Amino acid sequence: MSNPIRQILPDDLFRVLLDLNLINRKVLRDFEIKREYKMMRRRGLKSQEAIDALLEAYPYLQFDTVRKIIYSIRLPEEAAYMVD
Repeated sequence: MSNPIRQILPDDLFRVLLDLNLINRKVLRDFEIKREYKMMRRRGLKSQEAIDALLEAYPYLQFDTVRKIIYSIRLPEEAAYMVD
């Protein structure tokens, strides 16, 4: 698994925490879903089309779950404490 939170956590530390099972994989999945949604919207897809594409990519999730993720999850790069 690649480091989806490298803005706040270096890759080597991420790998150690992941190996120790100290990172919540569901939260990481949600970050990826939100990023994918934002990328699709930037490419011109309508919101419903982007959600439909995400539902195809994550068939085990329900429509309401995907909506909750894309509208409530705050990505690390959206936070005020960004580190370069």
